[in-house]
Amino acid sequence: MTLPSPRRLYIVVATAEAVTWTLLLVGMFLKYVTETTELGVRVGGMAHGVVFIAYVLVTSIVWIDQKWPAKQGAVALASAVPPLLTLWTERWLDRSGHLGTTWRLGTKGAAVTAPERLVSGALRRPGPAVLVLLVAVAVLTGIALLVGPPVPSS
Repeated sequence: MTLPSPRRLYIVVATAEAVTWTLLLVGMFLKYVTETTELGVRVGGMAHGVVFIAYVLVTSIVWIDQKWPAKQGAVALASAVPPLLTLWTERWLDRSGHLGTTWRLGTKGAAVTAPERLVSGALRRPGPAVLVLLVAVAVLTGIALLVGPPVPSS
């Protein structure tokens, strides 16, 4: 199994995050403005929640691998909160040279810190790593579903 480049993986996940944000916004419009259905919020919300978690995990992996400065990493993570901002962030990171076409930690001996060693090991064994990422997304989604939505203050 061959992983896509850090650039390609980040672009795909950032775009998916923006698309699911759009689905959720459409669902919210249908539920709260037209008052026709809440199905869009249920479907769009679930899809967005799953992709949001995947975006955070992928962003963290790319941040570690590409040795982003703290500013780039923090902006990339925070950009998932406002609607559609991941599209701008992806373009900004790409234009500024922070999205490489190769995995820096894919070769043995490149990792120094504990997070780098974790990412390096995952990159050298992509099959099991992808499985672990999928399980992590599923577990984190399950926890989010158990905790439930934020309760509005009265």
